[in-house]
Amino acid sequence: MLYIICYDIPDDRRRKKVADLLEGYGVRVQYSVFECYLSAKKLKELQRRLRKQFNQNEDSIRFYPLSPSMLSQTMVWGSPPLSTPSSSVII
Repeated sequence: MLYIICYDIPDDRRRKKVADLLEGYGVRVQYSVFECYLSAKKLKELQRRLRKQFNQNEDSIRFYPLSPSMLSQTMVWGSPPLSTPSSSVII
């Protein structure tokens, strides 16, 4: 399933760690927004790893799942285009 993951993290160091982590799971489409195709297992793994960087008193991370029907209605103006799931799996 495609997840839109966005964050607001005021601390530069934590924000960089979160961005670096998310780049391993998806495509950055805006400064603090990523598109990530994740299985349920990968989503739990990512959330577990993000919790280690997360400060609940200062930070905000949001996960928006997009169903296939919603994905087909997505409009993108500008670039980058909507990401597509990778056909290859890297282990």
